[in-house]
Amino acid sequence: MPSIKLLKKEINSDIGDLIEEIYVWELSNPNGDLGKSEKLVEEAVQAFNNLIVMINAVKGDNKKAQFKEIEKERKKVMESLLKKSAAL
Repeated sequence: MPSIKLLKKEINSDIGDLIEEIYVWELSNPNGDLGKSEKLVEEAVQAFNNLIVMINAVKGDNKKAQFKEIEKERKKVMESLLKKSAAL
């Protein structure tokens, strides 16, 4: 990852796009289970907050390895959220 700023932008973009997709789904499916979709939005926001906290907590000598772990976590979280979104 070239920079912390870029990683934060990618996280923001990924989570923002997911939330936007959920809201579009809600608008196009007014009879759908909106409770599930709202719960998924809350989960996405919490995932965003957790990832940002992880980034801000990086300290020490081995920052590169820490950011690689954060990137792995980001991919894992996004995969999980996308699966849940597809199941709506």
